[in-house]
Amino acid sequence: MKRLLYILLIVPAIAWAVSGDDKFLGAREAYRVGASERLAQMTQALKVVPGGHDLAPWAEYWQLSLQLSQQGGDAGVADFLARNSGTYLAEKLRADWLKALGKRGAWADFQASFALLRDADQETTCYAWQARLALDNDNNVLEAARELWFVPVELPASCQPLLDRLVSDQRLRAADVWARVRSMLELAKYAEAQSAARYLPERQMPDGKTLERIVARPARYLDHLPGDLANNRQSREAVLFALQRQARKDAVDAAARWRRIEAYFDADDRGYMWGQLARRAAQAHLSQALAWYDAAGDAPLSEEQMAWRVRAALRILDWPAVLRAIERMPADLAARPDWIYWRARALAATGRKEDAFALYRTICAQPGFYGLLAAEELGLPLNLPPQAASATSAELVKVGANPDLRQALALFRLDLRVEAVREWNWAMRGMSDRDLLAASELARRNDIFDRAISAAEKTLVEHDYSLRYLAPYRDAILPRTKALALDDSWVYGLMRQESRFVTSARSGVGASGLMQVMPSTAKIVARKIGLRGYRPGQVNDMETNVTLGTHYLKMVLDSLDNHPVLACTAYNAGPGRAKRWRGDQALEGAIYAETIPFTETRDYVKKVMANSVYYSALFDEKPQTLKSRLGVIQPHTSADIDKPGEENEALP
Repeated sequence: MKRLLYILLIVPAIAWAVSGDDKFLGAREAYRVGASERLAQMTQALKVVPGGHDLAPWAEYWQLSLQLSQQGGDAGVADFLARNSGTYLAEKLRADWLKALGKRGAWADFQASFALLRDADQETTCYAWQARLALDNDNNVLEAARELWFVPVELPASCQPLLDRLVSDQRLRAADVWARVRSMLELAKYAEAQSAARYLPERQMPDGKTLERIVARPARYLDHLPGDLANNRQSREAVLFALQRQARKDAVDAAARWRRIEAYFDADDRGYMWGQLARRAAQAHLSQALAWYDAAGDAPLSEEQMAWRVRAALRILDWPAVLRAIERMPADLAARPDWIYWRARALAATGRKEDAFALYRTICAQPGFYGLLAAEELGLPLNLPPQAASATSAELVKVGANPDLRQALALFRLDLRVEAVREWNWAMRGMSDRDLLAASELARRNDIFDRAISAAEKTLVEHDYSLRYLAPYRDAILPRTKALALDDSWVYGLMRQESRFVTSARSGVGASGLMQVMPSTAKIVARKIGLRGYRPGQVNDMETNVTLGTHYLKMVLDSLDNHPVLACTAYNAGPGRAKRWRGDQALEGAIYAETIPFTETRDYVKKVMANSVYYSALFDEKPQTLKSRLGVIQPHTSADIDKPGEENEALP
């Protein structure tokens, strides 16, 4: 961080021990490169720092973690766990130790310690199942492992012996293996698909080179179909995969190809393929989507496919179809706020207004996009919850004494955000509302705005929306929004979603800063606004980042009917996509947002628009409703449809 964190004078318990920072960072580097002797020296040096160092337990953890793979590496583990009981580092070391025990097959020791682990990941859970099988001959774990097989996630090596046992006991059949292979191929997890395929009979195993050819050029593969479709499962699965890949590019072409060959496939395969085509058609906003879902018949659909069935019906305002699609969902999926809201809308549109109002009332008090919309359907004004009392000095002292929180703040001070966030999140576990609000205030005073928001969002009864919806850096932001005639509430809503006000935030694709500006975008915007002498590194400067981000937001807003929904869609996914995703007819903004094809962008737009309402409630006496902000999205033009998609779309 560019400046030392401001620490409350009233909380002497968290005064910083900066004198040992060099030793701590030296220990961290030694751990990173596996220099055990150097790490031992730094760990010992930290123990004798005058007054102690809050991060000394981290160095000790690193030392113990490194030795776990060595002969006699368990020495000191039990003592550390006892001295640091209940802390994040104790949980982390216990998890590391359990994995070491699992790799060694030390099942008695494993089972004794596993009961004390609070959060087991899948790797540790599979070791626990192995232990139960080895010590207790508990065959129930095999049923749990079988259920795991059908979850489309990558499985750790610790699960492999259980899968081998399932196959040897004939609890996994070839059809089950193909089900996992299909689901992994759908998710483009090709290595995992190949791993699952190892359990198939040799003659059925998909060829790796064939899969590579299909991924690269599915249409070319489909132009030259295998001649043994009628009697070769391997060939049929390859064709299904190729059709699925082609549907990502052109669902209409894929469907035409499928119709020509579907007679070679059984009823289950036909239902499966039509379900795949229907989802792709729905995501492409094609009118055929609902008919293709009907063609799938009673074939099992994933939650994603079921969701897109609803969205396809929403897109064409077929409210009876919306209702039918939601009623087909399993109860837990249909109970989500989004589908409760759209079910209520469908009920209202089909004349069942009292039933609709009853559903709106179940979610109208929930914060967020659908809670706001439901409240507005009921005619309820937005009233923020009563403001909780500010944290007292005693409450601040109490949370400041929490060892995990102390360590989190020390890690933030050293710009070690990954470790700091993990410590912070652990410290929040089990906190009362008053403790959470005190932790939020402590984070705010130290400019750790993302953690302040996170803590404030966890309260159950006492709430402080000024902490949930912080508005820092006003001196830098408000003059720029005013000069560009941008809505302050909307800009803050977008910034909260982009970076949670972390000035050093970096995305996986290279966007940076408060407004997550891409380097290429920054360069073009700087040139357009005449920012002389701009250099790429300046995008990381807070004020420059806000200047570039607000100007870009203004550019996309001006080019997209001055509509905030389209503009924040463009800010996240590009202007061309925001235009192409418009409908053949005018769409209400909520339906446009719900039917955005990209999951990340769909979630982003909803959160930005809901954030804007809450900021408006804090900034203005008469906040603008969410429905009025969402407005109506005008139909697309032929130019919008014909324009090809760009990976890095040009500025308007």
